[in-house]
Amino acid sequence: MSAGGVVMRRPPGEAPLFLVIRDSYRNWGFPKGHLEEGETPEQAAVREVAEETGIAELRVVAPVETIDWHFRFRGRQIHKVCHFFLLETETSDTLPQVEEGITACRWERYERAVELIAYENARGVLQRAHAFLTSAS
Repeated sequence: MSAGGVVMRRPPGEAPLFLVIRDSYRNWGFPKGHLEEGETPEQAAVREVAEETGIAELRVVAPVETIDWHFRFRGRQIHKVCHFFLLETETSDTLPQVEEGITACRWERYERAVELIAYENARGVLQRAHAFLTSAS
């Protein structure tokens, strides 16, 4: 099981910006990773986002979606489950975790982030997070 975060920040007077990361496959998506023993999905999401992006100050806004998917890897069928949370920060500086294959972090407006994200299920997570923000304001 894994957990991840859709991180956003709200520059004064502007639309929210969303953080996307480029993974080792050169695809844009969201920071995520495996739960450690004794961790809740929410705790893991905050830890993984902090590790992969260098952003230490994160506030959990709401759970967004739990996705699960299947894929083949080296001839084996793999099933993954990932809990995503909407996280907010006031920090704009990032530090990609190169040793984990994170090659870049970018802040983008919703419309551009949706275009950049390579994975269909991750695009759906962003769409749900954006809909939550829109309905909450």
